[in-house]
Amino acid sequence: MAGRFSAGVAFTISILSATTVAAGPQTGSERLKDPTQLTEQAPDEYQARFDTSQGVFVIAVERDWAPLAADRFYNLVRNGFYDNSRFFRVLNGFMAQFGLHADPAVQQAWRSANLKDEPVKQSNIRGFVSFTRESGPDSRYTMIFINYKDNSYLDADGFAPFGQVVSGMDVVDKLYSGYGRQNVPDQRRIQQEGNAYLLEQYPKLDFIRAATIEHTERPGGGNRRGR
Repeated sequence: MAGRFSAGVAFTISILSATTVAAGPQTGSERLKDPTQLTEQAPDEYQARFDTSQGVFVIAVERDWAPLAADRFYNLVRNGFYDNSRFFRVLNGFMAQFGLHADPAVQQAWRSANLKDEPVKQSNIRGFVSFTRESGPDSRYTMIFINYKDNSYLDADGFAPFGQVVSGMDVVDKLYSGYGRQNVPDQRRIQQEGNAYLLEQYPKLDFIRAATIEHTERPGGGNRRGR
């Protein structure tokens, strides 16, 4: 009788524990699989620090330049989306592109989380940062590029800069570009296979160790630091 009671208590506790875990807060990876959870409005100004395999660079963002892009970038960085992702398209004299998640299950959740197009208020000159877009309208989602030179001709195509590299542009210049223009990784395979594909086929690519929000400024000049 006592043995059956003890087993029953243990069984009940096990059920309660499982229920508690299931009802608990989402983990970071779970949140990243739900774009509707990552919609916080960004500060008017903030900086994002990228610790990469080549060193550190910092992107300063002005929300007024492209509010939707600034908000999306803020939420992605703050929740670790870019951590361990590769700079998969680095073309000398043009730009460095990144922004596909290491885990294809996470990336798939964002493929249809597109941003509406925004007016282009700044120009795609050296060091300025924009989301990539396709030829159709409202096609930005997570991929970003950093301009290596004056690419202002892209302005007319709707690439709206939302920030610029203010520290470590020499680090961006050093990102591995040895695969060249004729051997660029297949973006569809990155989305389907993640880092497994890149590590096998393009092992020399540089990558992001961690990206964090380093400095923010709220309306009224109130500063706060942290992720």
